[in-house]
Amino acid sequence: MIKMRILLLYPYPLEPDGLSLQGHYMAKGLEELGVEVLSCDRFNDEEKPIAYKNFNPHFVLGIGFWADTPHLILDPIKNGLKPIPWFNADGWVANYHQELNSLPLMLATSNWVRNTYIRDGVKKDNIQVLHIGFEPEIFYPFQKDDPRIKDKRKELGIEDDEILIFTAGGDVTSKGAQEMLKAIAKIGPEFKNWKYLFKINDSFSSWNHGKEEEKLIAELGLDRSKIKYISGELPPSAMAELLNACDIYAAPSRLEGFGMIQLEAQACGKPVISINVGGPRDVIVHEKTGYLVDVEYEIKLDREWVYPHMGFNETIQIEFPIPKTFAYRANVEQLGKYTLKLFKDKELREELGRNAAKHALDNFHYKVIAQKLLDIIERNYKLNQTLPSFHRMISQ
Repeated sequence: MIKMRILLLYPYPLEPDGLSLQGHYMAKGLEELGVEVLSCDRFNDEEKPIAYKNFNPHFVLGIGFWADTPHLILDPIKNGLKPIPWFNADGWVANYHQELNSLPLMLATSNWVRNTYIRDGVKKDNIQVLHIGFEPEIFYPFQKDDPRIKDKRKELGIEDDEILIFTAGGDVTSKGAQEMLKAIAKIGPEFKNWKYLFKINDSFSSWNHGKEEEKLIAELGLDRSKIKYISGELPPSAMAELLNACDIYAAPSRLEGFGMIQLEAQACGKPVISINVGGPRDVIVHEKTGYLVDVEYEIKLDREWVYPHMGFNETIQIEFPIPKTFAYRANVEQLGKYTLKLFKDKELREELGRNAAKHALDNFHYKVIAQKLLDIIERNYKLNQTLPSFHRMISQ
């Protein structure tokens, strides 16, 4: 019996990074479904040729975005293999259109990512959406009396009767923290028994934007003692404890291709407040697992810089005939409305949380996502008639 072989290219070995976890969960799901899987770092030009030759995969699944085309697409093709890029987006596609358009199959992590590639000149015919999975043995609702919840809230200085909002990101500004602070300031007189936790990474971006948040907190007249920052890279298990310790997860992100932490928050049984654009539209069910607020306005640019690492010969500016949207801002009034609603109604928080956990498990379990990948491959190559025996191989 022939088993399918898939080489996965992503940040490997595993690290607490979204792309790395995306690849790790896919590898785990495929292995449990009986596929032979080999993981390799996408930029390791010493190990990749060995993997190509010795493993001889049927497909090379590469995780990244369009600028990674030389590593994830051109390199496997040069070695006689079939690449399937599984791409995120950073707001636009500046290069490699011809290479992407020549592929029989390309995967996007959300409908927004797919539409971004189409908007910027990649043909839509062979771009299919494949979401990112999560690990339900790590991200799940803890029992209410789980000592980890009590210990974590005590460590954070959260009283039993206080509502804890949580936002996490490399920098929380990109996750909509400033919009949330404005919303809380608007509803402050109606509910005061809250605290807000920001989890950031140690970076210049976090430090620089953090100054903006500190200034905004002062301007809004918010009680600084109610707002706490923690920093550093945390393993998934530690993130699961923080998510279980909070009451509401909030991330009306300014630009979000998928929203992995929002999915993990739902998996932990927490209602999520986000924005009705980008990846969150695929992850959150409005008024069932959380709330999606409208876009208040968009940040559009008529030009942008490109660099040699993007496949250009030099650093130059590209002008757009039609300005492109590079960021969104969530409607602050709606953020306040839904935040206040959740603040005041414990039963609603618990109902949405139960719905969220079931939604995540039913639709985004890493094994469910892996099966969807196999189904997409089967349909695509059966239709294209490029591998006449491939349907039988998958079925065995």
